[in-house]
Amino acid sequence: MAPDHRASRQPGPSCQGRRCGRDPVVGGAHPCGRGARRRRPRRARCRSRGGRPVTGPAARPPPVPDRGLGDPAVTPVTTAAGVPPGPGVAWLGDGRARACVWAPRAVGVEVVLDPEGAAEVVPLAAGERGWHVGELTGVAPGDRYRLRLHRADGSHVDRADPASRLQPQGPQGPSAIDDWESFAWTDGAFRAPPLHEQVVYELHVGTFTREGTFDGVAERLDHLVELGITTIELLPVWQFPGGRNWGYDGVLPFAVQDTYGGPEGLRRLVDAAHARGLAVWLDVVYNHIGPEGNHLNDFGPYLTEQRGTPWGPGLNTDGEHADAVRNWVVEHGIACVRELHLDGFRLDAVHGIVDTSAVHLLEEFTAAVKAEGARLGKPVHVIAESDLCDPRLVRDVAAGGYGLDAQWADDFHHAVHVALTGERDGYYVDHDGLADLVPMLRDRYLHAGRYSEYRKRTVGRPARDVPYDRFVVGVQNHDQVGNRMLGERLTALTDRAGLEVAAASLLTSPYVPMLWMGEEYAEPAPFQYFVSHTDPGLVEAVRTGRREEFAAFAWQDEAPDPQSEATFGRSTLDLDLAHDGGRHQAMFEFYRELLALRRALPVLHDPAGHDVDATLVPGAQAIALHRVGPLGEVVVAINAEDRDVEVVLPHAPGPWRERFSTAARHRGGVDPAGPPRQEGAAVTVPLQRRSVRVLTRPGTIERQQA
Repeated sequence: MAPDHRASRQPGPSCQGRRCGRDPVVGGAHPCGRGARRRRPRRARCRSRGGRPVTGPAARPPPVPDRGLGDPAVTPVTTAAGVPPGPGVAWLGDGRARACVWAPRAVGVEVVLDPEGAAEVVPLAAGERGWHVGELTGVAPGDRYRLRLHRADGSHVDRADPASRLQPQGPQGPSAIDDWESFAWTDGAFRAPPLHEQVVYELHVGTFTREGTFDGVAERLDHLVELGITTIELLPVWQFPGGRNWGYDGVLPFAVQDTYGGPEGLRRLVDAAHARGLAVWLDVVYNHIGPEGNHLNDFGPYLTEQRGTPWGPGLNTDGEHADAVRNWVVEHGIACVRELHLDGFRLDAVHGIVDTSAVHLLEEFTAAVKAEGARLGKPVHVIAESDLCDPRLVRDVAAGGYGLDAQWADDFHHAVHVALTGERDGYYVDHDGLADLVPMLRDRYLHAGRYSEYRKRTVGRPARDVPYDRFVVGVQNHDQVGNRMLGERLTALTDRAGLEVAAASLLTSPYVPMLWMGEEYAEPAPFQYFVSHTDPGLVEAVRTGRREEFAAFAWQDEAPDPQSEATFGRSTLDLDLAHDGGRHQAMFEFYRELLALRRALPVLHDPAGHDVDATLVPGAQAIALHRVGPLGEVVVAINAEDRDVEVVLPHAPGPWRERFSTAARHRGGVDPAGPPRQEGAAVTVPLQRRSVRVLTRPGTIERQQA
């Protein structure tokens, strides 16, 4: 998510308590929306989901109604690959393109080709329900264009295409035709692993390398393979103003950020990742649209004040003309799978998407992108960020849920963070450290019908039937780091042993683990909030909002200037530290060893395993987690205290074998706390200060490492 810069608003609450990087509404409503549809029998139109079957036993929503999009008089067309063109201007080959624009607020729509040169004007035919369609001839990939919207008063405005794939001059400039079918993919054999086997790595393209591009990321993929990552999660890459932004101020979802390398650069990155066995997810923002360059409401009612969010008007998901807006979202997801070969999505702050429709937009989106993945023979995963603590997100459609694969669970971060730092400001007031893991492991949420002191109300409901692998957790992420006043990483808040406790707690958990870029080698650089807006009023609103946002925290420093290039520069990684021969390389090797342990001991994350039994040490930030399953039995004992402790598991008959010890790694392979002691059915595990031990019983399955 992004910070609220319009008014004083504290970071989000405990379930997913965090904020994100977006900007305020300045000067009125933001337009936003969705586009055209896939072709249906007997009716020529832009692409409509109504004609595509949605397959899969748990992902079949009610039939999508015929929404009457397009113009029956227009001859049906397909692209060179034989698929109907989607919304926007779609390249057909042989000098032809199909234009499909939803603009119910315009009395006429024209495509202005070469708008900064000859400016050839091509009128579109008005179809049903505000759609305008037509064919362009004598064009080529890369040709630039604008959409001219004629108003009832005789005036007109020229705007970027809401479904533009490329904005070579930013969101305020002309759009460009993209030939996605000409890319020479080499990834036909790649398939992402099951979710419970994935290890996610969240990264920001602009600061992951000095180059700040997709190609720069591609050059560093071997670093992630060596580490043991399976999946890259990119912060949003749709078009935003300038070259410095977290990505949550994007205004044209289909357009891939030009300064990163545009759609071709993203295709090169995805293809290179797949060649190395890495899946690629994209963070997408369907709860609001950024303020600068946002002209969508000139076309139609994409956004509505009736669905307000902390970042401006929300999507028109269920009001008048909502069908086209919903379609715009769903078609964007389909385009990401089809045109960019993405393997999954992280849906930002879905609690900001309010929808009273019989079929929720999240269910519709998930079913559509999974159906497109099935058509292409590949799995597609959909992950939601939500602070509602509501299992409907991840329950199957047949069980009354929306059918998503997983959701972020920031409570895990909060538990570990409080245990190691002692911070209790802001949303941390709801957290007690490692003791939070007891209700979380039992009910899946900390707030499962529990009162939140931070929110001043009862939150959530239990989800004991939901497997652990339906939750993605981390000990650092862009929100939890970037929305601190100075953007400090956990590296700046605890010692080496504390970092090791955090990493071991994460990578031995039954959840899907996610790393934040740089944490694997204790990157010292902060990750601060940065923008590159051109509107001085908007820049000042961002600065003011950042100052007000930190009122709930006892931070005394001055917030860095988000508009400053120096703020952006300070946030860039130095990946070479991972092999510096010193403490950073030692941390990298520690993470790599833990990830190898996770692969070797599938009992740690087996979805068929029993619930985890948790045993606390009274009066201490220490806990032992005991899990039994078809693949064996494991105990993970964690001590976040700055002193030695012992934890007693009363129902854990041995014998036990020590499989991993953070303290032993620094003591010649022997844990100075001594071996576990078995007394009947009970086992006592001694723990040095800030250490973690992993024990297994004989018969536990171990996979051989390649």
